[in-house]
Amino acid sequence: MQASLVASMICALLCTACAGIGARTVTADRFDYTSALSDSWKSQMLINVVKVRYGDAPVFLDVSSVIEAYELTQSASAGYTWQFTPATASGATAGVAGVYANRPTITYSPMSGEKFAKSLMSPIPPAHVLSLIQSGYPADFVLRFLVQSVNGLRNRHAAGFAVHPASPQFLLLAEKLRQIQASGAVGLRVEKLDKMESSVIVLRHDLDEQTAGATVEVRKMLGLDPQATEFSVVYGLIPANDKQIALLTRSMLQVLQDYASYIEVPEADVAQKRVGPTLRDASLDGAPVATYVNIRSSSQRPHDAFVAVPYRNHWFWIDDRDLPSKELFSFLMFAFTLVETSEKQPAPTLSLPVR
Repeated sequence: MQASLVASMICALLCTACAGIGARTVTADRFDYTSALSDSWKSQMLINVVKVRYGDAPVFLDVSSVIEAYELTQSASAGYTWQFTPATASGATAGVAGVYANRPTITYSPMSGEKFAKSLMSPIPPAHVLSLIQSGYPADFVLRFLVQSVNGLRNRHAAGFAVHPASPQFLLLAEKLRQIQASGAVGLRVEKLDKMESSVIVLRHDLDEQTAGATVEVRKMLGLDPQATEFSVVYGLIPANDKQIALLTRSMLQVLQDYASYIEVPEADVAQKRVGPTLRDASLDGAPVATYVNIRSSSQRPHDAFVAVPYRNHWFWIDDRDLPSKELFSFLMFAFTLVETSEKQPAPTLSLPVR
């Protein structure tokens, strides 16, 4: 009977030793690391936006690799003694030992140097801006934050601690383009000319009355040929003719500066001239202009925040119930990936060696 018990114990220990832990960690690890990388990227972006607001230099740190190593070692021993003399007792012995270790290795790469600086200050290519609109991002959303001017119509922009308001025509243009985009009356085509890619915007004529009226207004504001349906898009301030649309796009540094100018900073910091006051956009036809930016500040850590970071003894945060602000912040993070901000490196990897 005792021999059978010992044999059962040995089998159980051997089966446990043979059971792998690798496959069981994949789901949890991918979820946990995805959440952690996402949260850290949001916090890094917000803290840099806040630093730009205060005249501080942005610093970015990239996670280049994640290596997760697991180790599970087990050992088992069992024995049985049986004496033939009645005076000597028989008995069984068994033992088990195990060691579990988890050793994550995370590699960080600072985004710095000449290439990073040039990428941060280089204008976003117009083709990228149009691709965002074509992919479904609202036209006014994209134009107001990534474009400095369209055919000379000036957008709002921040320079230092001063904010220059947008021209009413630019705001009206962005609104009309969103209306046309919603009707599906605007399209984008990319052509190759002398090994260079050229973007073409297509404005259809076969439209409903309301959309056709918006298209006519857009053509007038931009000085476009009223009969043409295709217009080439170039980078610049002023177009060469009435079949061109000149986009003066912003660099990511300009995007960060403009976005940061909306942050609601503590009044004490403004009074002490540590930061400039928050200036809101002027109204359009008597109605307030939607900003899509609502970054708050408080002395205490918020309880229901989409993202929150501490800076200068205050918390800066976006309310998790503020959907427009969340969408714009996520859009800003995505737009940051449109420019090359470091040397080309392999994408972050997650390795899970199991022993």
